[in-house]
Amino acid sequence: MIKVVGVRFRTAGKIYYFDPQDYEITLGSHVIVETARGVEFGTVMIAPKELEPEQVVQPLKPVIRVATPDDEKTEAKNRQKEKEAFKICLGKIQKHKMEMKLVDAEYTFDNNKLLFYFTADGRIDFRELVKDLASVFRTRIELRQIGVRDETKILGGIGICGRPLCCNTFLAEFAPVSIKMAKEQNLSLNPSKISGVCGRLMCCLKNEEETYEYLNSRLPHVGDYVTTDDKLKGEVHSVNVLRQTVKVLVEVDDEKEIREYKVEQLRFKPRRKKEHLKLSAEELKELSALEDKGKSKID
Repeated sequence: MIKVVGVRFRTAGKIYYFDPQDYEITLGSHVIVETARGVEFGTVMIAPKELEPEQVVQPLKPVIRVATPDDEKTEAKNRQKEKEAFKICLGKIQKHKMEMKLVDAEYTFDNNKLLFYFTADGRIDFRELVKDLASVFRTRIELRQIGVRDETKILGGIGICGRPLCCNTFLAEFAPVSIKMAKEQNLSLNPSKISGVCGRLMCCLKNEEETYEYLNSRLPHVGDYVTTDDKLKGEVHSVNVLRQTVKVLVEVDDEKEIREYKVEQLRFKPRRKKEHLKLSAEELKELSALEDKGKSKID
């Protein structure tokens, strides 16, 4: 078994394992560690615990020290310096007339590297910009192009649910999301209805996918013919996935009427897996529009 401690460097960022050594480390405390980017200031999200060797990526770097009051002050100063660096970089971008949007600036704890995150429609030749920035800050400069999802994760915001964005609060990694998940949950394929602040499909479509897959597999199609427990045969008019009820158009005394049944009261041929995800011509048209805008899937 290997003793590890989980450390996070950004809000809702990925958690990395380090060797806690003999330090007394508690959940929520701050530590100084060495990463591939340099010396970093992080927050303990997983208290020291033991894991199997195969669960840990080797080599496991050690915790340098538990953050001291001086380290806390240095980190606060770095945050202020990042704001100034952001303003200066914005000015340099305008000076060079570059088609890019600056999103964030970040210093490593030891100030050995200054990272700038930006978005752009295509590839950007920023070599001259890097030279210009290096002459101002006298440290290593790294410009990193990110996607719209990462931009939203950094900046944050409020979703259509009225709550802070999942990606900015607790979602450490983006899960793959496809248009089929929206179809599975019987949602409108209107881009404005199923797209998040970033313009891509909402991450929360993934949350209930497994439940809807199971519930849908127990229901017949609209238009299928079923036999009820009171010996009537009819066509499925509509289904309620969450309530697991089915409205059936049956014929009683030469008159047609719609009756509601629980799925357990019906006999029908089980649908084939994923068969219910077939899209109509109109839905395919809307899907094509989504794909043209690059919104059909989160990679």
